[in-house]
Amino acid sequence: MISVVELREEVRGPDWIMIEPPEPYEPVQQHWFYNQKTDGRDCWQPFSKEDSQRLEDAFARAGESEGEVIIATEGRRYDVCIKERRRYAVYWDQTSSEVRRCSWFHKGSKEMSYTPHTEDISDLLEDAYMIAVTLEEWKRNLELPTGETVILHNPKLMTQHPNYCRDFPPSPGERTQARTLKRGIENIPVEIPQGEPDSVDHLVFMVHGIGPACDLRLRGIVQCVNEFRSASLTLISSHFSSTVDQESIGRVEFLPVNWHRVLHGETTGVDRDIERITLPSISRLRQFCNDTVLDLFFYNSATYCQTIVDTVASEINRLHSIFLLRHPHFSGAVSVVGHSLGSLILFDLLTNQKTGSESSEPEEAAEHNEDFSSLPDLDCNSFTSLEEALKNAGLEEHLRVLQKEQVDLEALMLCSERDLKELGIPLGPRKKILNYVKKLKLHAPAAQTGKHSQKSSRLHSLIQESPPTTSAVDYQHFDVGIGQVSIDYPQLAFHPQAFFAFGSPIGMFLTVRGLKRIDPNYSFPTCRSFYNIFHPFDPVAYRIEPMILPPDMDVPPMLMPHHKGRKRMHLELKEGLTRVGSDLLGSLRTVWQSFSQLPTPALAEGGATAAASPLTEDMETSPVEDEERKEVKVGRLNGGQRIDYVLQEKPIESFNEYLFAIQSHLCYWESEDTALLVLKEIYGNGPHKSSP
Repeated sequence: MISVVELREEVRGPDWIMIEPPEPYEPVQQHWFYNQKTDGRDCWQPFSKEDSQRLEDAFARAGESEGEVIIATEGRRYDVCIKERRRYAVYWDQTSSEVRRCSWFHKGSKEMSYTPHTEDISDLLEDAYMIAVTLEEWKRNLELPTGETVILHNPKLMTQHPNYCRDFPPSPGERTQARTLKRGIENIPVEIPQGEPDSVDHLVFMVHGIGPACDLRLRGIVQCVNEFRSASLTLISSHFSSTVDQESIGRVEFLPVNWHRVLHGETTGVDRDIERITLPSISRLRQFCNDTVLDLFFYNSATYCQTIVDTVASEINRLHSIFLLRHPHFSGAVSVVGHSLGSLILFDLLTNQKTGSESSEPEEAAEHNEDFSSLPDLDCNSFTSLEEALKNAGLEEHLRVLQKEQVDLEALMLCSERDLKELGIPLGPRKKILNYVKKLKLHAPAAQTGKHSQKSSRLHSLIQESPPTTSAVDYQHFDVGIGQVSIDYPQLAFHPQAFFAFGSPIGMFLTVRGLKRIDPNYSFPTCRSFYNIFHPFDPVAYRIEPMILPPDMDVPPMLMPHHKGRKRMHLELKEGLTRVGSDLLGSLRTVWQSFSQLPTPALAEGGATAAASPLTEDMETSPVEDEERKEVKVGRLNGGQRIDYVLQEKPIESFNEYLFAIQSHLCYWESEDTALLVLKEIYGNGPHKSSP
C-alpha cells in the first residue's frame, strides 16, 4: 500500500519541495509622492510620513466632499489638491507638479532610483498580487495597458518586460531589459524626509545677491533656502534636543525673497535695452555678466535702485502677510538674511526704517505709494510743457495716456505711484517717471536750501561727531558716481529682531561712499542685532568692526565654532605647530642671549629683562585673555556684542585659498556652522532659551 507521502510526491512530482503555508494577504501601505523635474527628467520625491498620512486621510474622505480637498504640506509652504492630484507652491512662483498615491515601483538596470507606477497600474498589480498570494499561483503573466508584461515569480521577485509576442518566450536580450518591480515603499531604497513641527517660533526672510543662481550648482534662491531650512531642522534636533523633547521649541521658517526676477522681467524691459547694445562676441560670457555683474551697477542707478529696494520690501511684506494668514497663532519674532548684494540692500533698507514715534506718513505711503505733494514747488522755467519734459526723459510714449486725463506738468508733480498705476502705466516706466519728477524738484532752487530729510539724517547718524572731510557729502542727494543714490525707502511691516549678512560687501560700499567711520552709538532704528558672517577666503566679503573700533585697536573676527563642537582638526594642528614654533624660537633666543650676556649683575638683570621681552610677545595668550578679547564692546550696532564672525575653512580649502575663492562666496547656503549661529541668536534672544 502506498503511503500518503508517496501519494503526494506522485501527484506533485519528484521536484516538489514542501514549503511553509503562505502568509495571509495584507493590503499594501500607500505613500504619497510628488514629481520634481530635474534637468528635464521626472524625479519623484516622497512626502514626509506625517504629510503622507494627512494626504491619505484626506483621500479617504474626499468622496464625501463635492468640492476640491486642499491639504497644506511641507511646513504649509505647499498646498496639495487631492482630487486634482496637483501640488502648488504658496509663497513663490513655481510650476505645479503631479502628485501620486504610490504603492508599486519599477526601476531599470541602469537607473539610480525607483519610479512609482500610476495609480491605475498599481491597482492592477495589487489585484494580481492578491490573487497570487491567495491561490499560491505564481509565475503568472500580467499584461499591462502599456503593452508591457509583468511576471510575478514569487513575493520577492517580480519583473516587468517590454512588449513581445506572448506565444514565444523572451529572448536573452529581451530578458536583460527587464525592469525590477517592488511592492511598498518599505522595499525600495528611498530617503523619506523629516517631518516638520507645526509650531513656528521664528520667521526669517533670505535675500539673494547678484544673478539668478545662488551657488556653484546654479540653483535658484528657492532651492538654496530649502537646503538651509533642512540643515536648520537637523541642527535643532541635534543641538536643542532637550527643549525639543519637552515640546517647548518648534522650528524656524526660512522664506526666499527674489528680486532678480522682477528687475530682469518684462516690466522693466532692461534686458531688452542691454541686449541691443551687447556685442555679439563671447556671447556666453557677456550673457553671464549681463545677468549677474550688472546688478551691481543697477543698484547704483537711481531708477533701478528704487525698483530693487521696492521689490525687496514689497516682497518681504507680501510673504509676511501670507505667512500670518497661514499661521494665525504665530507670536514669534522676524529676522532678515542677506547674501552678497542682498545684504547691502537690507543694510540700506534697515538704515532708513522709522520707529513708531518717527513714522508720521499716511497709510498710502506705508503701502509704498510715494506722495510728492509735500516736496518743494517745481521751478518749471526749464520746461514749458509736459511733452517737452517727457521727451527729455525718454518717456514720450506715455504722453497720450497722461493728456487723456488732462495731466499737465504741474499735475504730474502731484501724482503718486498709485495714480500712475491706475492710469495703466507699467511698473518700469512708472518708477522712471516718479524718479524723473523727483530729480526736477531736487534741482529747483527751493530744493537747494540745505535742508535734509529724515532719511538723510538717518544716514548721517552713521558718521561720528568728528567726521572726516568726506562727510560733507549729502548722501540723500548724491546722484552721481557710485555713492548712495537718491531714492525713497519703503517701510517694512515689522521690526526685525536680527540682521544676518552672509559674504557681505557692506564695509566696502560704505567706504567707497565716503564713510570712514561708523559712530559707535549708532544702531538700526528698528533692528537690534547685526551679524556679519564670512568665509576667510570670500573675495566679496569685508569686515565691519574696524569701522567702529578706534584705529589703533586691532581685534580679529570671532571664529565660529564647528557645528560638531570643536575646531577643525587641521586648524588645531596648524595652531599647535605655530605654538611649538613660537616656543622653540623663544627658547633659542633665551639660550643665545645667555651666552652673549656679560657676567655683571647689572647686565644680567638687563639681559633677563631683554630675554623675557621677546618671549612674552611670542607667548600665546591665556584662555582668560582670549575671553577678555572676545568680550570687547563694539558699538551699539549689535547691542555692544561682536559683529564680525568668520567660518572655519575646510581642510581641502586650506591647500589653495585662490582655488576655492568663488566657492567660498557661495558656501553659506549649505553651511551648517552658519545655520547654527543663526539658530543660537534666534533662540538665545527669543522666547525659548536654550544652551546648546
